[in-house]
Amino acid sequence: MKFDKGHREFHTLDMGAGWQTPPGYPGGFKQKILAGELDEMSKRGNRTRLLRLDPGTFSTVPFVHDYWEEVFLLSGDLIVGNDAQGNGGEQFRNYTYAVRPPGAYHGPFKSETGCLLLETHYYD
Repeated sequence: MKFDKGHREFHTLDMGAGWQTPPGYPGGFKQKILAGELDEMSKRGNRTRLLRLDPGTFSTVPFVHDYWEEVFLLSGDLIVGNDAQGNGGEQFRNYTYAVRPPGAYHGPFKSETGCLLLETHYYD
């Protein structure tokens, strides 16, 4: 399997620009693609992105997708398993990690203080 993301040496990221809400996500969730491209229609490719949740942001239903996902919580708090009103769930703090196979239900998610995640997505 080939994962070509190009060749990029260390470079400073502009953390103030290039953020957008991913399709199907509620407002307050913003992504910044760092490398790669994931083609969900053709079920191929890979990407590395930052995902940011603004303080008080929450989703209301679990997520499920057909690609592998690795998530590292860089900073802030992430609550996993809240209800549709944003209540409950288990809170995690920076330097926690998850890996999920295709088809795994996960979430909903909430952040009280805001958080920054580093994510890698890829197809087999």
